[in-house]
Amino acid sequence: MASLNKAFFIGRAGKDPDIRQFEGGGKMATFTLAVSETYTDRQGERRENTEWLNIVLSGRLADVAENYIHKGSNVYIEGKIRTRSWDDQSGAKHYQTEIVGLGLQLLDPRQPAQTQAPQKAPASPYYNPQYPPSAQPPLAPPPPPEPSRQQTYGAVAQPPRMPQPTRQQELDPNNYPGDLPF
Repeated sequence: MASLNKAFFIGRAGKDPDIRQFEGGGKMATFTLAVSETYTDRQGERRENTEWLNIVLSGRLADVAENYIHKGSNVYIEGKIRTRSWDDQSGAKHYQTEIVGLGLQLLDPRQPAQTQAPQKAPASPYYNPQYPPSAQPPLAPPPPPEPSRQQTYGAVAQPPRMPQPTRQQELDPNNYPGDLPF
């Protein structure tokens, strides 16, 4: 019997990641992720339910979390669910469920660096920042887009249309093309 342990979440980081370095050079990042859903109850009022998830990232993902994830960052996490248990000093058993990250994608738009002034792009789609706007070299227009080869489900592909003869050619018995499609 096959099984699968895979989870996908989009949410906001509840805090800056806690980074732990290990003696062998490994790195681990942990933070909480707020995942919200909204719904309308029976009285017609809009409700929001938020779940807090514990996220654990290691290796390169921990490096990305350390450098780019901050409190409030919108992220997509792909991972697996793991439950850990331990006994405290008084002998009580504790459990913690966490998401071990296998993939990560930052969903916030990239912000320009603080030292760079935002550049205003000219209206022309052929702008080349190497030249000032007054000295832009002429550029060739882009090639036309290729026709889409994707078909919708259940659609029947249409064969290419053959050129239709004129009425005069239809009546002339000596004017028959030799390569008929059938």
